[in-house]
Amino acid sequence: MSVEAGRTPGQTHRTAYDDETHARLSADAAQIIARYPQERSALLPMLHLVQSEDGYVSPRGIAFCAAILGISTAEVSAVATFYTQYKRHPNGEYTVGVCTNTLCAIMGGDAIWEHLSDELGIGHDETTDDGAITLERIECNAACDYAPVVMVNWEFFDNQTPESADELVGKLRAGEPVAPTRGADSVCSFKQMSRVLAGFPDGRADEGVGAGGPTVRGTVLARENGWEAPAFPGDEPAEEPAETKTASSSAAASGATATPKAGDEQSSAERPAATAADSSAAQQENKQASDEAKES
Repeated sequence: MSVEAGRTPGQTHRTAYDDETHARLSADAAQIIARYPQERSALLPMLHLVQSEDGYVSPRGIAFCAAILGISTAEVSAVATFYTQYKRHPNGEYTVGVCTNTLCAIMGGDAIWEHLSDELGIGHDETTDDGAITLERIECNAACDYAPVVMVNWEFFDNQTPESADELVGKLRAGEPVAPTRGADSVCSFKQMSRVLAGFPDGRADEGVGAGGPTVRGTVLARENGWEAPAFPGDEPAEEPAETKTASSSAAASGATATPKAGDEQSSAERPAATAADSSAAQQENKQASDEAKES
């Protein structure tokens, strides 16, 4: 069989899943589809599902999603090529993403990227010959409070340096366990993480640290100093002046209603009705004038 372009040595292209795999994926797909009111809404997690099987969104994975959801392979491909988490060629066991966005970059992200790229001999979205590492340049890991940040299969490794990132990648390639700074206690494989993203929990959601010290520092300072954000206008009804409250209460108790004096302007409650009536009268006059013009 021919080797598909972009595949690593030893990997061959198959046009369909075998019966056992197809049955297993179909059962998983049925669980995913049951979460949505419309079947085609299940496409995103289903792409993660086939990626968890093949290590990327393969042609047979695209065909599977299309057949299950009753849509065209072109529609599936359009979605798969839009999001960067879906890989269109075989991915490594570990995706190492280096943030090179503004803050991480100036804190050392660019240096980390250049070091890893040189050491591994690969560029963006390329994979090492042993199939262990796919290197990515990431725009933002949403962890600026720990810059510079590296992610491995979307697990956080905070406050990195070229040296610590190099050590991290070395352990991954050697098959040694590594522990993220926050989140789960260990890093799983790319395929395993893809299955989690498809919506099948691995039981590790409550492991490790969620939000660390720098993340919650603002909340801590606010509590210590009694700081509160000002309410936005309209969040709460404005407090009535005491004299207005007293007058309103007295009027309500006596059942009296205010009668405007001669020459007084209309109240705000009366204005809309009067405006509507005036508008209606004006429209009638315009129509009458138009009809008269036509007759003449």
